[in-house]
Amino acid sequence: MRIGSVIIVIWLLLGLVAAYQRGYFKDTGDASCAEAGTVIVTTLAGPLNWLGVNPKIKCEVPPPSK
Repeated sequence: MRIGSVIIVIWLLLGLVAAYQRGYFKDTGDASCAEAGTVIVTTLAGPLNWLGVNPKIKCEVPPPSK
């Protein structure tokens, strides 16, 4: 069980490095669910990012009803 936990932590750290390399943590002032989703999916993809996986999330929030 311990080796599995170490592998998962390393996998997620590599995913964070990939997200950082793509500039997803820069403060552009435009925070959205799409940006947050893309960072999360990129982190979960881990080392697959360097094999060509480029996950992106699209989401649209409907305007509030009147």
